[in-house]
Amino acid sequence: MQFTPTQIRAATWTLIALVAAWLLWWLGPVLTPFIVGAILAYALTPLVDRLVNRLHVPRVLAVVGVEVIFIVVVLALALLVVPILVKQLPLLREQLPLLLDRFNDRAQPLLAQWGINAQLDLASLKTFVRDHLSANFEDSLGPVMASVKLGGSVALSVVGNAVLIPVVLFYLLLDWASVVRLLLGLVPPRLRQGVDSFLAEADAVLGQYLRGQLLVMGVLALYYVVGLALFGLKLALPIGVFTGLAIAIPYLGFGFGLVLALLAGSLEFAATGGVMQALLMVGVVYGIGQVVESFYLTPKLVGKRIGLHPLAVIFALLAFGHALGFIGVLIALPSSAVLYVALRRATRTYKASRLYGG
Repeated sequence: MQFTPTQIRAATWTLIALVAAWLLWWLGPVLTPFIVGAILAYALTPLVDRLVNRLHVPRVLAVVGVEVIFIVVVLALALLVVPILVKQLPLLREQLPLLLDRFNDRAQPLLAQWGINAQLDLASLKTFVRDHLSANFEDSLGPVMASVKLGGSVALSVVGNAVLIPVVLFYLLLDWASVVRLLLGLVPPRLRQGVDSFLAEADAVLGQYLRGQLLVMGVLALYYVVGLALFGLKLALPIGVFTGLAIAIPYLGFGFGLVLALLAGSLEFAATGGVMQALLMVGVVYGIGQVVESFYLTPKLVGKRIGLHPLAVIFALLAFGHALGFIGVLIALPSSAVLYVALRRATRTYKASRLYGG
């Protein structure tokens, strides 16, 4: 059986693609800082170029300034959780035993009506709370730091990425135009037009995604701050801002913000409505917020052009998270948007080919 040149060429490119995919999977942990650095460089390069072209700032100073601002913003967002923990840990130590007593008093009659005989070991739970939730925040971090030491390789990987990503980002921002020219120079001339068209379409999709996502995050941060404050939550500002900005991490960010609000509300409202008041607050504020985000903000500001099906979003989060860890979850959606463009163009090409009957 003889193969035509077209079949041989297709088989060769398929084999190359499979080998490349295997190498990306195998080198995933090593490539993580470079992939993240490249994505950040793509997002921040327009700002650097604007400083260089309009304000005539030397490129090195523009790169340093933009990167420093970016790092400060990231650290500020991460530190939003600190005041929540500092204030809530002492309250949790004081109020949790009382909450456990209330829960047991209400749960026992309900369970008895259903014929379930279950007893909570409240003494052991209270002892656990007293021993592990110290009023001193630094002491509370002791078990956490001990557990981090047990996973030394994981901690080393996190620290290594935290150091490497800014370094990679600096050099990519400095030489972004040269890197792009170098990569495009590897494309055969006969494929250049198709590659340029694909890059232009992907750039438009990513630009729309980034601009829309920033607007959604800003609007939701303001909404959650105001909504939680109207219910009287003292930590409305940090929890609301964190929840709104954490929307960038699909499902995980919203869920973590919801848990923080529920925990803070349960402790702050312990003297009045307790858990029920906190549940009402979270149900109203986060329920309305999720509906507004899903049915109005995201379709309106991000656009249907990159609107992936919810199952596709879940699959992307799992796949990128498995390959690149937490960083993979962060870059799952923008990367999926580019892959969606490639799949859409491949589908059009296939339907226009003789294989499909076009």
